[in-house]
Amino acid sequence: MPADAFGLLRDLAEAPERLARGLIGQPRIRLAVTGLTRAGKTVFLTALVANLLAAGRGRRTLPLLEQAAGGRLRAVRLAPSGTERLPRFDVEAHLAALAADPPAWPGRTEDLSTLALELELERGGSLGGLFGSLIGHRTVTLELLDYPGEWLLDLPMLDQDYAAWSAATLTRLRRGERAAAARDFLAWVDALPEGAPADEALARRGHALYRDALRACRDTLGFRFLQPGRVLNPGPRGETPVLWFFPLPHPRGRGLGGLMAERHAAYIAAQRAEFFEPFFRRFDRQVVLVDVLGALHAGRAAFEDTAEALAAIAGALRHGGGWLDWLTGAGIARIAFAATKADHVPARQRDALTALLGHLVAGPQGRAGEAGVPTSVHALSSLRCTEDDVAVLDGRPVAAVRGLLLADGRSAKVYPGEIPLRPPEPAFWDHGFFEMPEFQPPRLDPAGGSGVPHLGLDALLAALIGDVL
Repeated sequence: MPADAFGLLRDLAEAPERLARGLIGQPRIRLAVTGLTRAGKTVFLTALVANLLAAGRGRRTLPLLEQAAGGRLRAVRLAPSGTERLPRFDVEAHLAALAADPPAWPGRTEDLSTLALELELERGGSLGGLFGSLIGHRTVTLELLDYPGEWLLDLPMLDQDYAAWSAATLTRLRRGERAAAARDFLAWVDALPEGAPADEALARRGHALYRDALRACRDTLGFRFLQPGRVLNPGPRGETPVLWFFPLPHPRGRGLGGLMAERHAAYIAAQRAEFFEPFFRRFDRQVVLVDVLGALHAGRAAFEDTAEALAAIAGALRHGGGWLDWLTGAGIARIAFAATKADHVPARQRDALTALLGHLVAGPQGRAGEAGVPTSVHALSSLRCTEDDVAVLDGRPVAAVRGLLLADGRSAKVYPGEIPLRPPEPAFWDHGFFEMPEFQPPRLDPAGGSGVPHLGLDALLAALIGDVL
Protein backbone atom coordinates (compact mmCIF):
# COMPACT_ATOMS: atom_id res chain seq x y z
CA MET A 1 0.00 0.00 0.00
CA PRO A 2 1.47 3.45 -0.89
CA ALA A 3 2.58 5.81 1.88
CA ASP A 4 -0.19 8.33 1.16
CA ALA A 5 -2.80 5.59 1.58
CA PHE A 6 -1.31 4.68 4.95
CA GLY A 7 -1.45 8.37 5.88
CA LEU A 8 -5.12 8.58 4.91
CA LEU A 9 -5.98 5.49 6.95
CA ARG A 10 -4.11 6.92 9.95
CA ASP A 11 -5.90 10.26 9.60
CA LEU A 12 -9.29 8.54 9.38
CA ALA A 13 -8.46 6.41 12.44
CA GLU A 14 -7.48 9.50 14.45
CA ALA A 15 -10.49 11.59 13.39
CA PRO A 16 -12.90 10.11 16.00
CA GLU A 17 -10.39 10.82 18.77
CA ARG A 18 -10.05 14.45 17.64
CA LEU A 19 -13.83 14.83 17.56
CA ALA A 20 -14.28 13.23 20.99
CA ARG A 21 -11.55 15.37 22.54
CA GLY A 22 -13.20 18.50 21.18
CA LEU A 23 -16.64 17.55 22.50
CA ILE A 24 -15.43 17.02 26.06
CA GLY A 25 -13.22 20.12 26.01
CA GLN A 26 -9.89 18.23 25.98
CA PRO A 27 -8.46 19.10 22.54
CA ARG A 28 -4.94 18.41 21.34
CA ILE A 29 -3.00 21.04 19.36
CA ARG A 30 -0.05 19.79 17.36
CA LEU A 31 2.45 22.55 16.56
CA ALA A 32 5.48 21.98 14.33
CA VAL A 33 8.38 24.43 14.68
CA THR A 34 11.02 24.97 12.05
CA GLY A 35 12.94 27.77 10.40
CA LEU A 36 15.64 28.59 7.94
CA THR A 37 19.20 27.99 9.16
CA ARG A 38 20.32 30.09 12.17
CA ALA A 39 16.82 31.43 12.77
CA GLY A 40 16.79 30.37 16.44
CA LYS A 41 14.47 27.34 16.62
CA THR A 42 15.98 25.92 19.82
CA VAL A 43 15.81 29.25 21.64
CA PHE A 44 12.23 29.76 20.44
CA LEU A 45 11.07 26.42 21.83
CA THR A 46 12.96 26.93 25.09
CA ALA A 47 11.35 30.35 25.57
CA LEU A 48 7.91 29.05 24.59
CA VAL A 49 8.02 26.23 27.14
CA ALA A 50 9.56 28.32 29.93
CA ASN A 51 7.04 31.14 29.50
CA LEU A 52 4.05 28.81 29.31
CA LEU A 53 5.15 27.04 32.50
CA ALA A 54 5.63 30.42 34.21
CA ALA A 55 2.22 31.62 32.98
CA GLY A 56 0.70 28.50 34.51
CA ARG A 57 2.15 29.62 37.84
CA GLY A 58 0.48 33.00 37.58
CA ARG A 59 3.33 35.00 36.03
CA ARG A 60 2.34 37.57 33.39
CA THR A 61 4.80 36.26 30.80
CA LEU A 62 2.39 35.88 27.85
CA PRO A 63 -0.32 38.54 28.30
CA LEU A 64 -1.79 38.38 24.77
CA LEU A 65 -2.09 34.59 24.94
CA GLU A 66 -3.79 34.83 28.33
CA GLN A 67 -6.14 37.42 26.86
CA ALA A 68 -6.97 35.03 23.99
CA ALA A 69 -7.71 32.39 26.62
CA GLY A 70 -10.14 34.76 28.36
CA GLY A 71 -8.02 34.79 31.52
CA ARG A 72 -8.94 31.16 32.16
CA LEU A 73 -5.43 29.67 32.14
CA ARG A 74 -4.85 28.10 35.55
CA ALA A 75 -1.93 25.67 35.23
CA VAL A 76 0.62 24.39 32.74
CA ARG A 77 2.69 21.24 33.17
CA LEU A 78 4.97 19.08 31.07
CA ALA A 79 3.14 15.98 29.85
CA PRO A 80 4.68 12.55 30.54
CA SER A 81 6.79 11.25 27.65
CA GLY A 82 4.88 7.98 27.40
CA THR A 83 5.96 5.71 24.54
CA GLU A 84 6.98 8.45 22.09
CA ARG A 85 9.42 7.22 19.42
CA LEU A 86 11.19 10.55 19.07
CA PRO A 87 13.80 12.14 21.34
CA ARG A 88 12.41 14.53 23.94
CA PHE A 89 13.20 18.21 23.48
CA ASP A 90 15.64 18.87 26.35
CA VAL A 91 14.34 22.19 27.64
CA GLU A 92 16.14 21.71 30.97
CA ALA A 93 19.56 21.47 29.29
CA HIS A 94 18.89 24.54 27.16
CA LEU A 95 17.81 26.57 30.19
CA ALA A 96 20.97 25.42 31.97
CA ALA A 97 23.11 26.72 29.10
CA LEU A 98 21.38 30.10 29.34
CA ALA A 99 21.89 30.12 33.12
CA ALA A 100 25.64 29.42 32.88
CA ASP A 101 28.29 32.04 33.66
CA PRO A 102 28.70 33.38 31.05
CA PRO A 103 25.39 32.36 29.46
CA ALA A 104 25.64 30.39 26.20
CA TRP A 105 23.27 30.09 23.27
CA PRO A 106 21.87 26.53 22.89
CA GLY A 107 23.12 24.40 20.00
CA ARG A 108 21.39 24.04 16.65
CA THR A 109 18.66 21.54 15.78
CA GLU A 110 20.12 18.36 14.25
CA ASP A 111 17.18 15.93 14.45
CA LEU A 112 13.52 15.57 15.25
CA SER A 113 12.48 16.05 18.86
CA THR A 114 9.16 16.49 20.59
CA LEU A 115 7.61 17.69 23.83
CA ALA A 116 4.05 18.09 25.07
CA LEU A 117 2.49 20.43 27.61
CA GLU A 118 -0.90 20.27 29.29
CA LEU A 119 -2.68 23.61 29.64
CA GLU A 120 -5.43 23.57 32.26
CA LEU A 121 -8.17 26.17 31.80
CA GLU A 122 -11.39 27.01 33.55
CA ARG A 123 -14.36 25.83 31.56
CA GLY A 124 -16.10 28.32 29.28
CA GLY A 125 -19.59 28.53 27.84
CA SER A 126 -19.00 26.32 24.79
CA LEU A 127 -20.36 22.83 24.15
CA GLY A 128 -17.03 21.51 25.32
CA GLY A 129 -17.48 23.57 28.49
CA LEU A 130 -20.86 21.93 29.18
CA PHE A 131 -19.27 18.50 29.04
CA GLY A 132 -16.26 19.89 30.87
CA SER A 133 -18.48 20.99 33.75
CA LEU A 134 -18.54 17.36 34.80
CA ILE A 135 -14.82 17.59 35.58
CA GLY A 136 -14.61 21.31 36.32
CA HIS A 137 -11.95 22.28 33.77
CA ARG A 138 -10.61 21.88 30.25
CA THR A 139 -7.19 20.44 29.45
CA VAL A 140 -5.62 21.44 26.16
CA THR A 141 -2.60 19.35 25.17
CA LEU A 142 0.01 21.27 23.18
CA GLU A 143 2.26 18.85 21.33
CA LEU A 144 5.46 20.37 19.88
CA LEU A 145 7.67 19.04 17.10
CA ASP A 146 11.12 20.49 16.48
CA TYR A 147 12.88 19.64 13.22
CA PRO A 148 15.82 21.00 11.22
CA GLY A 149 15.08 23.86 8.88
CA GLU A 150 17.08 22.24 6.09
CA TRP A 151 14.45 19.49 5.89
CA LEU A 152 11.67 22.01 5.30
CA LEU A 153 13.33 22.92 1.98
CA ASP A 154 12.53 19.39 0.78
CA LEU A 155 8.80 20.11 0.95
CA PRO A 156 8.71 21.82 -2.49
CA MET A 157 10.57 18.80 -3.93
CA LEU A 158 7.67 16.44 -3.24
CA ASP A 159 5.84 17.57 -6.38
CA GLN A 160 8.90 17.60 -8.68
CA ASP A 161 10.29 14.74 -10.73
CA TYR A 162 14.04 14.44 -11.23
CA ALA A 163 14.12 16.29 -14.55
CA ALA A 164 12.19 19.28 -13.20
CA TRP A 165 14.26 19.38 -10.01
CA SER A 166 17.53 19.20 -11.98
CA ALA A 167 16.55 22.05 -14.27
CA ALA A 168 15.44 24.31 -11.41
CA THR A 169 18.48 23.51 -9.25
CA LEU A 170 21.03 24.07 -12.01
CA THR A 171 19.34 27.34 -12.97
CA ARG A 172 19.81 28.58 -9.39
CA LEU A 173 23.41 27.32 -9.20
CA ARG A 174 24.41 29.13 -12.39
CA ARG A 175 23.02 32.45 -11.12
CA GLY A 176 25.23 35.20 -9.69
CA GLU A 177 27.41 34.40 -6.69
CA ARG A 178 26.28 30.77 -6.57
CA ALA A 179 28.14 30.08 -9.82
CA ALA A 180 31.49 30.91 -8.18
CA ALA A 181 30.72 28.82 -5.09
CA ALA A 182 29.65 25.88 -7.30
CA ARG A 183 32.41 26.35 -9.90
CA ASP A 184 34.04 22.93 -9.47
CA PHE A 185 30.75 21.04 -9.54
CA LEU A 186 29.41 22.95 -12.55
CA ALA A 187 32.62 22.44 -14.52
CA TRP A 188 32.59 18.72 -13.73
CA VAL A 189 28.91 18.12 -14.50
CA ASP A 190 29.02 20.18 -17.72
CA ALA A 191 31.95 18.07 -18.95
CA LEU A 192 30.03 14.80 -18.54
CA PRO A 193 28.95 13.20 -21.82
CA GLU A 194 25.18 13.09 -22.27
CA GLY A 195 25.16 9.29 -22.13
CA ALA A 196 27.50 8.90 -19.12
CA PRO A 197 27.31 5.37 -17.67
CA ALA A 198 25.72 4.52 -14.34
CA ASP A 199 29.14 4.24 -12.72
CA GLU A 200 29.27 4.34 -8.91
CA ALA A 201 32.59 6.20 -8.88
CA LEU A 202 31.08 8.91 -11.08
CA ALA A 203 28.04 9.10 -8.82
CA ARG A 204 30.13 9.44 -5.67
CA ARG A 205 32.39 12.08 -7.25
CA GLY A 206 29.44 14.13 -8.48
CA HIS A 207 27.69 13.93 -5.13
CA ALA A 208 30.82 15.03 -3.24
CA LEU A 209 31.28 18.05 -5.51
CA TYR A 210 27.60 18.95 -5.26
CA ARG A 211 27.65 18.64 -1.47
CA ASP A 212 30.72 20.92 -1.31
CA ALA A 213 28.93 23.45 -3.53
CA LEU A 214 25.89 23.48 -1.21
CA ARG A 215 28.11 23.90 1.84
CA ALA A 216 29.94 26.80 0.23
CA CYS A 217 26.64 28.47 -0.66
CA ARG A 218 25.46 28.09 2.94
CA ASP A 219 28.64 28.84 4.90
CA THR A 220 30.28 31.46 2.66
CA LEU A 221 27.33 33.21 1.04
CA GLY A 222 24.59 32.71 3.65
CA PHE A 223 22.19 31.07 1.18
CA ARG A 224 19.23 28.97 2.33
CA PHE A 225 17.46 27.56 -0.75
CA LEU A 226 19.61 24.43 -0.91
CA GLN A 227 18.22 20.98 -1.75
CA PRO A 228 18.05 18.21 -0.73
CA GLY A 229 18.09 19.28 2.91
CA ARG A 230 19.56 16.06 4.25
CA VAL A 231 22.74 16.57 2.24
CA LEU A 232 23.51 19.46 4.61
CA ASN A 233 21.90 17.91 7.69
CA PRO A 234 21.56 14.13 7.26
CA GLY A 235 20.39 13.53 10.83
CA PRO A 236 21.69 10.95 13.32
CA ARG A 237 22.01 8.13 10.77
CA GLY A 238 24.55 10.09 8.79
CA GLU A 239 24.99 9.98 5.04
CA THR A 240 23.37 7.02 3.25
CA PRO A 241 23.45 5.99 -0.44
CA VAL A 242 19.97 7.40 -1.08
CA LEU A 243 21.58 10.86 -0.74
CA TRP A 244 24.13 10.23 -3.49
CA PHE A 245 22.41 12.10 -6.28
CA PHE A 246 22.84 15.51 -7.89
CA PRO A 247 21.33 17.53 -10.77
CA LEU A 248 22.34 16.80 -14.38
CA PRO A 249 22.06 19.08 -17.44
CA HIS A 250 20.72 16.08 -19.43
CA PRO A 251 18.71 14.21 -16.79
CA ARG A 252 17.01 11.67 -19.04
CA GLY A 253 18.39 8.32 -20.16
CA ARG A 254 19.27 4.96 -18.71
CA GLY A 255 22.87 5.53 -17.62
CA LEU A 256 23.94 8.00 -14.94
CA GLY A 257 20.75 10.01 -15.49
CA GLY A 258 18.66 6.92 -14.80
CA LEU A 259 20.61 6.18 -11.60
CA MET A 260 20.22 9.77 -10.40
CA ALA A 261 16.49 9.72 -11.16
CA GLU A 262 16.13 6.45 -9.25
CA ARG A 263 17.90 7.86 -6.19
CA HIS A 264 15.95 11.11 -6.38
CA ALA A 265 12.68 9.15 -6.41
CA ALA A 266 13.89 6.96 -3.53
CA TYR A 267 14.83 10.04 -1.50
CA ILE A 268 11.43 11.65 -2.04
CA ALA A 269 9.69 8.38 -1.12
CA ALA A 270 11.83 8.09 2.04
CA GLN A 271 11.08 11.67 3.08
CA ARG A 272 7.37 11.05 2.60
CA ALA A 273 7.39 7.76 4.49
CA GLU A 274 9.81 8.64 7.30
CA PHE A 275 9.09 12.30 7.96
CA PHE A 276 6.24 14.04 6.18
CA GLU A 277 3.65 11.26 6.50
CA PRO A 278 4.26 9.97 10.06
CA PHE A 279 5.21 13.28 11.68
CA PHE A 280 4.68 16.41 9.62
CA ARG A 281 1.22 15.37 8.41
CA ARG A 282 -0.02 14.96 11.99
CA PHE A 283 0.61 18.58 12.90
CA ASP A 284 -2.15 21.11 12.31
CA ARG A 285 -0.23 24.28 13.21
CA GLN A 286 3.11 25.39 11.77
CA VAL A 287 5.51 28.18 12.72
CA VAL A 288 8.40 29.06 10.40
CA LEU A 289 11.20 31.21 11.83
CA VAL A 290 13.26 33.41 9.50
CA ASP A 291 16.40 35.44 10.16
CA VAL A 292 15.38 38.31 7.88
CA LEU A 293 17.90 40.67 9.49
CA GLY A 294 20.73 38.21 8.89
CA ALA A 295 19.70 37.94 5.24
CA LEU A 296 19.77 41.74 4.88
CA HIS A 297 23.20 41.83 6.46
CA ALA A 298 24.52 39.07 4.16
CA GLY A 299 23.79 41.12 1.04
CA ARG A 300 21.55 41.23 -1.99
CA ALA A 301 22.19 37.69 -3.29
CA ALA A 302 21.60 36.06 0.11
CA PHE A 303 18.48 38.13 0.70
CA GLU A 304 17.01 37.23 -2.69
CA ASP A 305 17.83 33.56 -2.04
CA THR A 306 15.98 33.75 1.30
CA ALA A 307 13.01 35.38 -0.43
CA GLU A 308 12.91 32.61 -3.04
CA ALA A 309 13.13 29.91 -0.37
CA LEU A 310 10.34 31.49 1.66
CA ALA A 311 8.04 31.83 -1.32
CA ALA A 312 8.55 28.14 -2.19
CA ILE A 313 8.00 27.03 1.42
CA ALA A 314 4.89 29.18 1.86
CA GLY A 315 3.39 27.84 -1.34
CA ALA A 316 4.06 24.24 -0.31
CA LEU A 317 2.65 24.73 3.21
CA ARG A 318 -0.57 26.22 1.87
CA HIS A 319 -1.49 23.00 0.07
CA GLY A 320 -4.09 22.11 2.74
CA GLY A 321 -7.73 23.05 3.10
CA GLY A 322 -9.25 20.53 0.67
CA TRP A 323 -12.26 18.30 1.30
CA LEU A 324 -10.05 15.38 2.34
CA ASP A 325 -8.41 17.46 5.06
CA TRP A 326 -11.86 18.58 6.22
CA LEU A 327 -13.10 14.98 6.30
CA THR A 328 -10.17 13.60 8.27
CA GLY A 329 -9.41 16.65 10.38
CA ALA A 330 -5.83 16.52 9.07
CA GLY A 331 -3.86 19.25 7.34
CA ILE A 332 -2.38 22.54 8.44
CA ALA A 333 -4.99 24.84 9.96
CA ARG A 334 -2.83 27.86 10.82
CA ILE A 335 0.61 29.05 9.75
CA ALA A 336 2.76 31.74 11.35
CA PHE A 337 5.94 33.19 9.88
CA ALA A 338 8.17 35.08 12.30
CA ALA A 339 11.17 37.33 11.67
CA THR A 340 13.44 36.52 14.59
CA LYS A 341 15.99 38.68 16.46
CA ALA A 342 13.58 41.62 16.44
CA ASP A 343 15.41 42.95 19.51
CA HIS A 344 18.37 43.73 17.22
CA VAL A 345 16.42 46.73 15.87
CA PRO A 346 14.72 49.51 17.87
CA ALA A 347 10.98 49.49 18.49
CA ARG A 348 10.20 51.99 15.71
CA GLN A 349 11.56 49.59 13.08
CA ARG A 350 9.81 46.38 14.13
CA ASP A 351 6.66 47.14 12.17
CA ALA A 352 8.84 47.54 9.08
CA LEU A 353 10.44 44.16 9.81
CA THR A 354 6.98 42.55 9.96
CA ALA A 355 5.93 44.25 6.72
CA LEU A 356 9.10 43.10 4.94
CA LEU A 357 8.53 39.50 6.02
CA GLY A 358 4.93 39.75 4.81
CA HIS A 359 6.17 40.65 1.33
CA LEU A 360 8.63 37.74 1.34
CA VAL A 361 6.00 35.22 2.43
CA ALA A 362 3.51 36.43 -0.18
CA GLY A 363 6.12 35.94 -2.90
CA PRO A 364 5.97 37.47 -6.37
CA GLN A 365 2.32 36.46 -6.81
CA GLY A 366 1.17 38.09 -3.57
CA ARG A 367 -0.59 34.94 -2.30
CA ALA A 368 -0.07 35.14 1.47
CA GLY A 369 -3.27 33.34 2.47
CA GLU A 370 -4.48 31.26 -0.44
CA ALA A 371 -6.19 27.87 -0.03
CA GLY A 372 -8.06 29.15 3.02
CA VAL A 373 -5.19 28.57 5.47
CA PRO A 374 -4.95 31.52 7.90
CA THR A 375 -1.41 32.88 7.70
CA SER A 376 0.09 35.51 10.00
CA VAL A 377 3.45 37.28 10.07
CA HIS A 378 5.29 38.55 13.14
CA ALA A 379 8.44 40.23 14.39
CA LEU A 380 9.79 38.15 17.25
CA SER A 381 12.59 37.96 19.77
CA SER A 382 12.35 34.66 21.63
CA LEU A 383 14.96 35.83 24.15
CA ARG A 384 15.38 39.59 24.38
CA CYS A 385 19.04 40.61 24.64
CA THR A 386 18.85 44.38 24.19
CA GLU A 387 17.16 47.55 25.36
CA ASP A 388 16.17 50.50 23.19
CA ASP A 389 18.60 53.41 23.30
CA VAL A 390 19.69 56.46 21.32
CA ALA A 391 22.96 56.76 19.41
CA VAL A 392 24.52 59.69 17.56
CA LEU A 393 25.14 59.30 13.82
CA ASP A 394 26.72 62.15 11.86
CA GLY A 395 25.85 64.52 14.68
CA ARG A 396 22.17 63.60 14.91
CA PRO A 397 20.34 61.27 17.32
CA VAL A 398 19.07 57.96 15.92
CA ALA A 399 17.09 55.11 17.47
CA ALA A 400 19.44 52.28 18.47
CA VAL A 401 19.69 49.23 20.69
CA ARG A 402 22.11 48.48 23.52
CA GLY A 403 23.35 45.07 24.64
CA LEU A 404 26.40 42.98 25.55
CA LEU A 405 28.41 41.84 22.54
CA LEU A 406 28.90 38.09 22.34
CA ALA A 407 32.56 38.36 21.33
CA ASP A 408 33.88 40.23 24.37
CA GLY A 409 30.94 40.95 26.71
CA ARG A 410 31.34 44.69 26.13
CA SER A 411 28.24 46.87 26.34
CA ALA A 412 27.59 48.56 23.00
CA LYS A 413 25.04 50.80 21.34
CA VAL A 414 24.19 49.66 17.82
CA TYR A 415 22.38 51.50 15.05
CA PRO A 416 21.62 48.63 12.67
CA GLY A 417 20.46 50.70 9.70
CA GLU A 418 16.98 51.22 8.30
CA ILE A 419 14.70 48.24 7.64
CA PRO A 420 12.90 48.56 4.28
CA LEU A 421 9.14 48.02 4.26
CA ARG A 422 9.39 45.82 1.16
CA PRO A 423 12.16 43.99 -0.73
CA PRO A 424 14.86 46.61 -1.23
CA GLU A 425 15.52 48.57 -4.38
CA PRO A 426 19.06 48.31 -5.86
CA ALA A 427 20.08 51.58 -4.19
CA PHE A 428 19.71 49.93 -0.78
CA TRP A 429 22.49 47.47 -1.59
CA ASP A 430 24.69 50.18 -3.09
CA HIS A 431 24.55 51.98 0.26
CA GLY A 432 26.01 48.88 1.86
CA PHE A 433 25.27 49.76 5.49
CA PHE A 434 23.46 47.31 7.66
CA GLU A 435 25.07 46.17 10.91
CA MET A 436 24.13 42.84 12.50
CA PRO A 437 26.13 42.16 15.68
CA GLU A 438 25.81 39.06 17.85
CA PHE A 439 24.62 39.79 21.35
CA GLN A 440 25.18 37.80 24.50
CA PRO A 441 22.00 36.26 25.95
CA PRO A 442 20.86 37.47 29.37
CA ARG A 443 21.62 35.12 32.21
CA LEU A 444 18.48 33.23 33.21
CA ASP A 445 17.17 31.37 36.21
CA PRO A 446 18.03 27.68 35.45
CA ALA A 447 14.58 26.63 36.64
CA GLY A 448 12.92 29.13 34.30
CA GLY A 449 10.52 30.04 37.09
CA SER A 450 10.18 33.66 36.06
CA GLY A 451 9.91 32.92 32.36
CA VAL A 452 12.11 34.34 29.63
CA PRO A 453 12.19 37.99 28.46
CA HIS A 454 10.87 38.18 24.90
CA LEU A 455 9.28 40.36 22.25
CA GLY A 456 6.14 39.21 20.47
CA LEU A 457 6.06 35.58 21.59
CA ASP A 458 2.64 36.03 23.17
CA ALA A 459 1.17 37.60 20.00
CA LEU A 460 2.50 34.74 17.87
CA LEU A 461 1.09 32.07 20.20
CA ALA A 462 -2.27 33.86 20.35
CA ALA A 463 -2.44 33.79 16.54
CA LEU A 464 -1.48 30.13 16.38
CA ILE A 465 -3.43 28.50 19.20
CA GLY A 466 -5.69 31.18 20.69
CA ASP A 467 -8.73 29.90 18.81
CA VAL A 468 -8.58 26.57 20.69
CA LEU A 469 -8.05 28.10 24.12
